Formats: sequence, structure tokens, C-alpha cells
Amino acid sequence: MIGRIAGNLIYSQPPHMMVDCNGVGYEIEAPLTVFYDLPPPGKPVVVFTHLVVRDDAHLLFGFSSIAQRAMFRELIKVSGVGAKMAITILSGISADEFSVIISDGDVAALTRLPGIGKKTAERLIVEMKDRVAKLPGDTGSSSGTGSSGAPTSSSKGQAIEALESLGFKNSDAQKMVKSASGETVEEIIREALKAIAP
Repeated sequence: MIGRIAGNLIYSQPPHMMVDCNGVGYEIEAPLTVFYDLPPPGKPVVVFTHLVVRDDAHLLFGFSSIAQRAMFRELIKVSGVGAKMAITILSGISADEFSVIISDGDVAALTRLPGIGKKTAERLIVEMKDRVAKLPGDTGSSSGTGSSGAPTSSSKGQAIEALESLGFKNSDAQKMVKSASGETVEEIIREALKAIAP
């Protein structure tokens, strides 16, 4: 299994990035929270990874910390929760916030995330309650320095596309992005997600 990739960031457009490691470009899908701390393209980056092998594809998922990856691995063990839903959950809240929500049994907070209904939220709480206490604490990002690109005219459009890829309806994504005052795609997404955070 590929557990960690260190190399130079080729590009990042949430929810995908590509990292060049000794001439091989790894395509990685990641929660939106990972993109907040990515360096500019061409700079070194470290991503903790989880490889999912399916009949039709090999998918590499990336995380900014071991704790975040551990949470992803526990989430995909829950009945009815696949990799895409796990990425959506970790895009909306941090691993530590998720642990608190599960410990508190806060169904309402989970149902605010796209694609999670009441039954799924209740199942997550029941199945994850004992697991979250055993997970490592979030040690913060290991990805690199914050991004420092000039804002582009399509930043809001890219942010809307990223939110749609996580399951938000186009109309909801547009409303979330409209009030965001960030300049980069990552800043806009961060503000949009904070607006719906519990």
C-alpha cells in the first residue's frame, strides 16, 4: 500500500491534486481541508495516503495528517459509507470536530453535511462511538506552507465546482460561495464550509 508521498506539487484543483515523486505524477483526491495548507505548485509537499483498489480503478486518497487518514479508514468501515462520503465528511469538518460530534451524539450536525441523512448520521454515531476514542489526535498539517497565489477571476467558479463534487447542489454551492470574501479557491471554500459548520 502507498502510505505517504513526498514530492513537488504539480497542480491542485479541489478535490484533486497531482504530486510529482521522482518523475511519477500521482493523482490524489483529498478532503477540501487538505487544500487549505498546500504550498504553491512546484513546491515540496508531503501527503499521507490511502489506496483503494477497485475492479475498474486504483484510487489514491490524500490527507494532511495521520489522524485524518485514520479517521477516513474508520469511516469507510461503516456500513453504507464509501470513500466519497468519507471525503465529504472530512471536507466539512476536521477529524477532531468529528470526534466531538460523535461523542456528543449530535445527529443534527452530521445531517448538515451533503449526502448524510438522519439514518446515516445515526449509524455513524452508533458505529463510530467506540472507535473515535482510539484514534490518534490531529497533529495538524504536514503538507507544507500555505498557498500564496494571486486570485483569479474563476476562483469562485472553481470553488463551486469543488463543492458540487462533494455532493452540494449547484444552487446551494453558489449561495455558499457568494458570501465568501476569500481570494483564492482554498480561502473561498474554507469560508463557505465554515458557514455551514456546526
